[in-house]
Amino acid sequence: MLYVALVALVLALTAAPAAAGPLDHPGYTKAFSCSACHGFAGNSRSATMPILAGMNAAYMKKALQDYASGKRVSPEMEPYSKMAIQLGVDDVAGYFAAQVKQPTTLAVDPAAVARGRGAAQQCVICHGPAGKGDPAKNIPDLSGQPAGYLQSQMLLFKADRRSPGDEPLKAMKALMKTIPDATLADLAAYYSSLR
Repeated sequence: MLYVALVALVLALTAAPAAAGPLDHPGYTKAFSCSACHGFAGNSRSATMPILAGMNAAYMKKALQDYASGKRVSPEMEPYSKMAIQLGVDDVAGYFAAQVKQPTTLAVDPAAVARGRGAAQQCVICHGPAGKGDPAKNIPDLSGQPAGYLQSQMLLFKADRRSPGDEPLKAMKALMKTIPDATLADLAAYYSSLR
């Protein structure tokens, strides 16, 4: 009996500590309510909710501030963004930025992806050839996001219903107005397919 206890003690003392996970991040307690819609650790499995895991912290902070102020209109997001700001927007944004992004598993039509690949040439200037964006310019990573979410956001940009009056978005909104809605769906499928 004493032998078994000693072996157990030696094993416990020499065992490697468990790897830190999403629940161990200091911002988790401030961000956990987001998982109801955006999935565990920000990895949404919904067709219409964005994946927050791995999102650039500065981009996310601006989005939350815009939702909270009403600049980016969303009756669903406004109260949660106000809560995130009150709890500590830097901690919330930092939590999601530190999580490992798991691209959407939702299937997209291969024909739409092929059409979207051709149409995406006009998007490469800002979002890059792999759709990864440019964190230094606060341009988001579109790769692996759900196609339904991407399409809805492009339609909001096209109608100037997302962040009206946001000067840095003016050129993109003008571009969106020139793209047929069916092509926006193809672009969404293409960016969703990228890894």
